[in-house]
Amino acid sequence: MRKLSISDGFLKLCIILIILLFSSCKESTRQIDNLKYVDPQIGGIAPLLQPTRPRMHIPNSMVRMYPDRKDYRDDQIRSFPLTVRSHRSNPIFNILPVSGDFPEDQVPVSAWDQELEIASPYYYSTWLEDFDITVEYSPGEKTGFYLFNFPDNRSKRLFLKALSGVNWTMSDDGSIMGNESFDGMNAFAVGVFDSKGVFIKSGENSWITWQEKGQNHIRFKYGISFISFEQAKKNLSEEIPNWDFEKVKSTAQEKWIKAINQIQVEGGSDAYKRTFYTALYRCLERMINITEDGQYYSNYDGQVHKDNRTFYVDDWIWDTYLALHPLRFILNPDMEADMIASYVRMYEQSGWLPQFPQLEGDTPPMNGFHSTIMILDAWRKGIRNFDIILAYEGMKKNALQGTMVPWRMGEACELDSFYYKNGYFPALHPGEKETVTRVHSFEKRQAVAVTLAASYDDWALAQMAKELGKSDDYNLFSKRAENYKNLFRTEKGFFMPKDKDGKWIDIDPKFDGGMGGRDYYDENNGWTYLWSVQQNIPELQRLMGGKPSFEHRLDQLFREDLGRSPYELYARFPDFTGIIGQYSMGNEPSFHIPYLYNLTDSPWKTQKKIRMLLNTWFKDNIFGIPGDEDGGGMSAFVVFSSMGFYPVTPGIPVYTIGSPLFSKVTINLPNKKQFIVSAPDCSERNKYIQSAKLNGRVLNAPWFTHDDLINGGLLELVMGPYPNKQWGTDPLAVPDVFKSQ
Repeated sequence: MRKLSISDGFLKLCIILIILLFSSCKESTRQIDNLKYVDPQIGGIAPLLQPTRPRMHIPNSMVRMYPDRKDYRDDQIRSFPLTVRSHRSNPIFNILPVSGDFPEDQVPVSAWDQELEIASPYYYSTWLEDFDITVEYSPGEKTGFYLFNFPDNRSKRLFLKALSGVNWTMSDDGSIMGNESFDGMNAFAVGVFDSKGVFIKSGENSWITWQEKGQNHIRFKYGISFISFEQAKKNLSEEIPNWDFEKVKSTAQEKWIKAINQIQVEGGSDAYKRTFYTALYRCLERMINITEDGQYYSNYDGQVHKDNRTFYVDDWIWDTYLALHPLRFILNPDMEADMIASYVRMYEQSGWLPQFPQLEGDTPPMNGFHSTIMILDAWRKGIRNFDIILAYEGMKKNALQGTMVPWRMGEACELDSFYYKNGYFPALHPGEKETVTRVHSFEKRQAVAVTLAASYDDWALAQMAKELGKSDDYNLFSKRAENYKNLFRTEKGFFMPKDKDGKWIDIDPKFDGGMGGRDYYDENNGWTYLWSVQQNIPELQRLMGGKPSFEHRLDQLFREDLGRSPYELYARFPDFTGIIGQYSMGNEPSFHIPYLYNLTDSPWKTQKKIRMLLNTWFKDNIFGIPGDEDGGGMSAFVVFSSMGFYPVTPGIPVYTIGSPLFSKVTINLPNKKQFIVSAPDCSERNKYIQSAKLNGRVLNAPWFTHDDLINGGLLELVMGPYPNKQWGTDPLAVPDVFKSQ
């Protein structure tokens, strides 16, 4: 055998390099292909309430842009914001390019063409029909970049829309500065054009014009700050130092590739992948990081704070504690720790642990102090890089001194005092006039919903007290956590309202309570709130007469007739959407309910219901979300359920198994490990689990722990077209936390 020559060795090395390069290219292409499944138009038309918006931003970043229109059906775009103050609302620094002889004393709008719009997380383009202008956009973290492509031989102008508290000026160098004030704070914008224009003030509005025969392609880049003009300018110079639009676009794309590909799926249809990855994209909008160069402005105390730790705002905890925060506990626990630390700093700065922390400050929550549950859930899942003593102090203050009146904040009132003494929130009889001025005229008392929410919150506070060795607090709040029992009316089989004298108020739990059932419930009826005791499901089963009765009521939930026309129902319950029987897929209190079959003798029914719900209500089209998406609140349910498991009780670090949409799901964990759900025979037909293993061990119950997941592991599911009614029914395999409390 001849010896290998230098040329042969070189040839072999070249072949190896080519193979490696080819593999790298395949990997890169595969990752980009996952991003291509994201379709921001999914859900762009809502059943009754809020649609999704095609929102361009970098994950959890300060600048978010979407075209200002009502929904996908609205054929007019009113403007493009430089950013928005909060999810789905409050655009600021709105602009619109205009061509032709449009009067400067009027406010322009333009038709657009749905088929000509391009929307992805990192790039947007549309054609303004009335002005024959193509608009392109890509986001930075605190910046943005627009391209305006004007038609030939027509005037070129940019309309700067006058909103409440906005003021625009132009510097000698042609850059513009905008200052917008709202709710006691200010936003600052600095923008630069690649062609100097002329600034014109017309009434409240402002315009920038360019010569007709100048360049037709105007580039506009800008920086945003909540600290100062100087900081906005610095943000711009650091993020976009030149005029390379493609660089901004590719940078944003790379960040999205990294985020989206943290979860890899195999198998399943392209439609499933579009639904799944779009849901994941929606989960990566908020909370948003408003730290700028190691400092941030907080409207919680009106101060600029220097801090090496990032500060996050924009959350609606009533919506997000159920699934969005738990999803982030898995995908990005360090970011989640920073978010919880932000909650704690808001408590330090304002005196209250927030519930709906917005940019401008805490805003009134729907009901409940669910940040308590979120913090307990984080702590028990090993996320502890925050001041738990201060957090607990804020949790306890909310419970003992804060008002439970829906959509109100601040000190407790007489209704809260009644609750502390009697163990339930008192309700009014139909037609009885409200006497407590603190009660919101539209939101009402929501007496049953408030009692149930407070019971869950107090359970979480008791559990946190136990974690910290505070036995007196544990005993106090454990007792209060049982208050939900005071409103369970056994003969009716529902949680029902009581008046101030302790007498039952006879209502139809399907329909009574005024708009949205708010006199007694909240946005949903008594069938939904029947299951709002996920912190103590065994006791809920006992109240219903035992496990068989519990399962029967679950069956009845999905089969119960509306009792009236859909027209009548929606006129009173517009949030009660995505209906199956009396089950509402379109509203957050329902998310855990189909998974409750896993605590009966029929876990296969969870598998059946989850697949049916995903296939019915979460299609990859413009109608693909059955209710308000709420900034990742509903999308996180889709992400979890598509992967095949769900955190049925935030605060208990256990996941329950459903029916995955994909033959393989790989979660790339931040600790460099992977958790894999392998279901090789999974298909649209094969939705039922025949048997399961976890890390090679036979799994006889539909449960695994957060430690099982976060330490990396393999969940193997054998799937089939018909249920194995014996799998998952081993009572000894049910986690202890779901056997008794």
